[in-house]
Amino acid sequence: MKNTIYSYFIILPLIITTLSSCKNNSDENHLAKTTPQTEQSHSDFDSIAIDDFFENYPLLKNYQADVKKLYQKHDYNYVWFDKKGINEFANLLYDKINNLDEEGLQIKVPYKDKLEEIRNNLDKNQKPNIETELLNSAWYMFYATNVYHGLDSEKSAKMEWYIPRKKLPYISYLDSLLTNPSLINKEEKNLISQYFLLKKALQKYRQIQKEGGWNSIAIDTAVKTYKIGDSSATIAQIRTRLFTSGDIQSDSQSPIYDKELSKGILNYKLRRGMLSSSIISKSLIQDLNIPISEWIKTIIINMERCRWVSNDIPKSKELIAINIPSFQLSYFKNQEVVLRSKVVVGKTMNKTVIFSAPMKYIVFSPYWNVPNSILKNEILPGIAQNENYLAEHDMEWNDNKVRQRPGPKNALGLIKFLFPNSNDIYLHDTPSKNLFERETRAFSHGCIRIAKPKELAIEILKDDPNWTPEKIEEAMNSGKENWYSLKNKIPVYIGYFTAWVDNDGTIHFYNDIYKRDELLANLLFNP
Repeated sequence: MKNTIYSYFIILPLIITTLSSCKNNSDENHLAKTTPQTEQSHSDFDSIAIDDFFENYPLLKNYQADVKKLYQKHDYNYVWFDKKGINEFANLLYDKINNLDEEGLQIKVPYKDKLEEIRNNLDKNQKPNIETELLNSAWYMFYATNVYHGLDSEKSAKMEWYIPRKKLPYISYLDSLLTNPSLINKEEKNLISQYFLLKKALQKYRQIQKEGGWNSIAIDTAVKTYKIGDSSATIAQIRTRLFTSGDIQSDSQSPIYDKELSKGILNYKLRRGMLSSSIISKSLIQDLNIPISEWIKTIIINMERCRWVSNDIPKSKELIAINIPSFQLSYFKNQEVVLRSKVVVGKTMNKTVIFSAPMKYIVFSPYWNVPNSILKNEILPGIAQNENYLAEHDMEWNDNKVRQRPGPKNALGLIKFLFPNSNDIYLHDTPSKNLFERETRAFSHGCIRIAKPKELAIEILKDDPNWTPEKIEEAMNSGKENWYSLKNKIPVYIGYFTAWVDNDGTIHFYNDIYKRDELLANLLFNP
């Protein structure tokens, strides 16, 4: 019995060793059949290497936290290498980083010499290298942050941009790119379509600049205006200028102001947000003389603003968007514009705030509850000078405050649209219709006056059988305040874009009424 037990303990290790050896051979054969590539793409590394890397590359340290999250997700496996060496997406990433100027970015690439060194050796069958691996990950975070996100939220808030910004899932997006590298060229993925329209405009204007741009037009101080039929050497210069910018299709070099040139003048004025008129004034010539370099800068500034807009916003079923510099409201349904309206925005001392909120109520025949600032600065001094001031303005005291009764004299007109917010800004009608005929429409105390309030109400309530156009008209003129709660809240976005491109490629430039471009330019061009 002792001999049997003794023999058993001698033989058992041999059996285990043999079985283990068979199992290992079997696993190796299985891996050889199912994963023909080398194990390089599945090899891992010590997590300490990440901290060591960023100590050696401090200019990339801002991306350390994201890089750590990336490798925690991938169990510290290499992601930039496959059986052939550095993978396909890395090559695309290098090209994108080397062409950041196409994205309107005026920034230096950290450790660009290393980028060039790696790129020049892509044809070699490289084995996984921890330095190259982590450089690629950090460069990807650098690219994604600057192209898709732009300036951080604190800096955009300093630009008084209070529309919430969306945090993009860079890490999960990288997984998609590694699987399908061509996704990086898909325009709609992370940015709104306006960004790419501006990007094409940037390319066009840079090409014009490369070809010499446009010459300055001589201004004849003896001539105040030019009209159709006039003849002057200045007219020929204007014609060449408009041909260069694409506002007319040909340049006859004629000094006579003809109908063809008139069409170009109207096109230019439309793109600049000017009143429609064929008259050429000195101020128009001064505007035509703005160097192309300034318009290129404006395009880049507005590409940056596009980075701050979530690409989910344009996908909303309904959406009301107001662009302050263009003085225009656009109402979208299912991504199509169903109504456009001129608007009046806040004057320089009472800037309309850039923010978003859901519209919840329509108020017909509204009271105007006079804000304390206006009560103090305007109403009370008026009462002090004229004891009949309130009666003459159809106003009354209400709980120690002043309000204006509903009616044709009401400062809010016959209807207002409320999207409750801390800025106390809303859309409303106005009795001062003549202001909508002005070229520059910054006259309010911050709220937004709309030229087509009834049309907006009709479009909003279009699917509600209880609110026909006739009933809307009646409620607006009833003289009795009537609140209606919207069944479906409508997102309202108040933005600030001084350059905007239509879907047909036509670019519009609007005046920087609140001088916000200069502040943003200082951050973008003088970091």
